[in-house]
Amino acid sequence: MQDVFYNLLPDMLSGWQVLLLVITAAFTSFITAAVGVGGGVLLLAVLSLVIPVSAIIPVHGLVQLGSNAYRSVLLWRNIDWQTVLYFLPGSIVGAALAAVFLIELPLAALQIAIASFILFLCWGPRLPGRVLSNWGVFLAAAITTFLSHFVGATGPLVAAFIKQKFADSRHVSVASFAVTMTIQHGPKALVYGVAGFAFKEWLLLVALMISAGALGTKLGLLQLNKLSDQRFTLVFNTVLTVLALRLLWQAFT
Repeated sequence: MQDVFYNLLPDMLSGWQVLLLVITAAFTSFITAAVGVGGGVLLLAVLSLVIPVSAIIPVHGLVQLGSNAYRSVLLWRNIDWQTVLYFLPGSIVGAALAAVFLIELPLAALQIAIASFILFLCWGPRLPGRVLSNWGVFLAAAITTFLSHFVGATGPLVAAFIKQKFADSRHVSVASFAVTMTIQHGPKALVYGVAGFAFKEWLLLVALMISAGALGTKLGLLQLNKLSDQRFTLVFNTVLTVLALRLLWQAFT
């Protein structure tokens, strides 16, 4: 029975590597649920150390899809559905463009641009109402979904945008971010499937990581309930700043 189980996992991974990824999925889901952001980028970093480069973004997308969908279900009462209404078609446009232009983009330039926007959204002046409007949400969805197929780390940029839109409510911010990430990661499976990526050998690992992430999400939401909106904003901006600085370091090194 044990042999059958291991045969369903990718051949290039050892048992300890699988355990590392499952534990990481639980921990990173806890971070995102408690702080509102950060888990996806940390998971991406660990995946890049363990699995082949060609599998990083599609596997990361599937795990994030499951994790964010579960968090959306738990927080459905706090979701701003008007934001979802405009984010969904924007993501479809972005994914369609990514499918057409599945090309190599200058990674360093993208990392610098994303990091700069994150720092501006965290510490700069509040965006004008027109930018945070429904059509602003549509445009942000299209751009970040397109970029996510090449960088895989646009979650913090979306989180920073959503946080500006719902600055006074941590629960609405976390819930709406969860739904937007569910929408954004959903098309990746289709795009990479059409491009020829073999998902079958990764499905058991992804299922284990999503299950572990569900536990991490439950524990993280308990921590979220203990934070005030002011404390949440401070922690949120601090985590995003660290992630932005990490992107800049990667770009320049």
